[in-house]
Amino acid sequence: MSKNKKVRKFSKFANNQLDFILLIVVILLLSLGLIMVLSASSPTSLAETGDDSYSYFRKQAIFAVVGVIAMLFISKIDYRFWKKFYKIAYWVSIILLLMVLIPGIGVSSGGASRWIKILGVQFQPSELAKIGLIIFYASYLTDHKDELKGFYTGFIKPFLYLVPVILILILIQDHLSATIIIVAVVGIMMLMAGSRLKYFLTAGTAAGVLGAAGLYLMAKFTSKGAFRLARITSFLNPWADKQGDGWQVIQSLYAIGSGGLFGVGLGQSKQKYLYISEPHTDFIFAVLAEELGFVGCAVVIALFCVFIWRGVLTAMKAPDMFGSLVAIGITSLIGLQAIINIAVVTSSMPVTGMPLPFFSYGVTSLLILLCSVGVLLNISRASSKV
Repeated sequence: MSKNKKVRKFSKFANNQLDFILLIVVILLLSLGLIMVLSASSPTSLAETGDDSYSYFRKQAIFAVVGVIAMLFISKIDYRFWKKFYKIAYWVSIILLLMVLIPGIGVSSGGASRWIKILGVQFQPSELAKIGLIIFYASYLTDHKDELKGFYTGFIKPFLYLVPVILILILIQDHLSATIIIVAVVGIMMLMAGSRLKYFLTAGTAAGVLGAAGLYLMAKFTSKGAFRLARITSFLNPWADKQGDGWQVIQSLYAIGSGGLFGVGLGQSKQKYLYISEPHTDFIFAVLAEELGFVGCAVVIALFCVFIWRGVLTAMKAPDMFGSLVAIGITSLIGLQAIINIAVVTSSMPVTGMPLPFFSYGVTSLLILLCSVGVLLNISRASSKV
């Protein structure tokens, strides 16, 4: 009896059935991702170490196992527990983003300061900030649901909380891709909560145009973000600078074209042999397309579609507004990142540096991603019948 009481205190629906379809899809995506990291990273790993083809895969696999354990554990924690800390989540997100400025903690790479290193673990604080902001906005929009029809209270005021985040990401971290995904996810959450669409179509569009103009002027007349103009130029005509800015996109298209219908075979990619720069990260989908072909790509895209479907269904069935918004926020985060990454790899949009969820190498980001899925699975428990 005492044991049952502890379980009920931990979560009233800890023993409810979770969404097994969602769980199976995540495990399938994670398994395929590990296989592709093993294949895509082997040449790079061997070139860097001289004798070890499995260094990247080994780290990714270890964190994948830890992440699955954490995901299952978090799926037992009542999702409403996180609402108590929504203000803390916001300020911790801001502090983490600013920590890139601290000497000895902030890490710069490729001219950008987007990483921090704590106790030997290096990660992008923006990955944690994405989840923290989802928790914050789900709580804020729930507490102010009666104010969401007004222009100031339902549109301007909620977006004001994003201003410090956007300024830090653009001016300090030079991290436009994280800015885009955070603004998009928050926008979706606001629309689902009850903010009026007309405000997004009018004031939102105007703000987007002004923001794009500001970024262009900053890139044109300062050294900040100048590489983005080169990315847009290379997107419009990558062959104009095929040995420079267009190289990555061209090699990606070669890989996709070589794959054909069924691919050249698992492990048989040629473009991963240092033609595509760091093929195990943002452009891992190109290696997948080369090795598994159109059929393999279709399977992966179908799995992401099923994930989005189950995530939306979980949001629709959630017992309260907070749970619904958290579910739609996590689903949007993963779904949008997958869509943008695949669009970049297929040269359907300019390069953004967006990773492919469950596939791209990144041990801490994978761990954070699986923990967020754990929250989504807990909401699915609350949505199921006892």
